[in-house]
Amino acid sequence: MKVGLRLPSFALGVETATLDEMGAYLRRAEDLGFETAMLIDHLLVAPPAYRVSWLEPVSLLAALAGVTRTIRLGTMVLVLPFRDPVALAKEWATLDVLSGGRTILGVGVGWNRQEFEALRIPFKERGRRTTEMLEAITALWAGDDVSFEGQHYRFEGLSLEPKPTQRPHPPIWIGGGTQPSEKLYAQQVDTIQPVLRRIARYADAWVPHSSATAEMVAGDWEAIRGYMTEYGRHPEQMGRVYSNFVHVLRPGQRPEDAAPKFRVYSGMDLDYWQQFYLLGEAEAVAERIRAKVEALGGVDHLILNPLDWDRAALDALAERVLPMVTA
Repeated sequence: MKVGLRLPSFALGVETATLDEMGAYLRRAEDLGFETAMLIDHLLVAPPAYRVSWLEPVSLLAALAGVTRTIRLGTMVLVLPFRDPVALAKEWATLDVLSGGRTILGVGVGWNRQEFEALRIPFKERGRRTTEMLEAITALWAGDDVSFEGQHYRFEGLSLEPKPTQRPHPPIWIGGGTQPSEKLYAQQVDTIQPVLRRIARYADAWVPHSSATAEMVAGDWEAIRGYMTEYGRHPEQMGRVYSNFVHVLRPGQRPEDAAPKFRVYSGMDLDYWQQFYLLGEAEAVAERIRAKVEALGGVDHLILNPLDWDRAALDALAERVLPMVTA
């Protein structure tokens, strides 16, 4: 199991770090054995889930490529319908080249209606646009003189250079599936199966929602396996990722003491954070991670999201939590 980070790249508030500070943090993470650094993508503040938006991920990843050495850089997840397929294919290929082939393209359809309205993109089209984006981008990375005819995107005879360093393309992670937070994310039962089909067809790794129960994940995984067989893929080809926000308390420290940390970015309350996120002393956090990994039937990647750029908190994860998880 590989262990990585999702970064607190908040665009607002005192918790935002400078690029120098981010570089020092990530080089420390490399020394501690963290293998990936991922970014969230939000155009706007998205209450009640978030009080903040995040720095634009593609441009930030380009900057981070220059201040890191070995850690893989990616998104979890990039909202594909916000972008144009040709422009993004060029941008991401350039990022992969500049990083020495260290990128992971994690994608999703998005859920915040206000962001789609601001970009004048119909919310109901986001699933189909995501599918067309994946088809168009991978085709542009695979060959030359490429043509594409979709409902939303069309082009003819295009050749894109440079191609990504990673061949045939950077790993594609896709987030989505059943979750209990319908009131936040506007999920409807009849929209889940197209999401699972997209994952089965295009993903190198699946990122279930961190709030999903073991039963939800098991049901989604059974469906994904069936769809992969339909598409001529073996389920063993699909990696699985568990990710979550995390804050490790000192021995004897009260959960309420973490509230100021969570309130920097989250509009939810302490009960929500305790139910869905990893909040507790090291032993309790490790046990919750182990239980979730077991419920998922094992994972290939564990991605933890600290709440700030405190290197002492990073050390606590590496030295106090992860040894108990891997043991």
